[in-house]
Amino acid sequence: MTKSELIARLAELNPHLYQRDVERIVATIFDEITEALARGDRVELRGFGAFSVKDRDARVGRNPRTGEAVPVGEKKVPYFKTGKQLRERLN
Repeated sequence: MTKSELIARLAELNPHLYQRDVERIVATIFDEITEALARGDRVELRGFGAFSVKDRDARVGRNPRTGEAVPVGEKKVPYFKTGKQLRERLN
């Protein structure tokens, strides 16, 4: 499901809200999650899952075209762990 499909579905389920308001709500939620992760915080949505940031150490990678060793710096990557209720619904 894409962001626009999510907005359309929420607008369909909530006819008392204007679509532009639903767009603003979804954008605000995503922005808050992004800002929290940028600060290094963990975001937990009970029953759905938790977003966090993991550190990846610096390493030596390979250029796939030439096979040459290339240094790759350390970086932070977003990580999502599913909640128990979501896992149970999927299985």
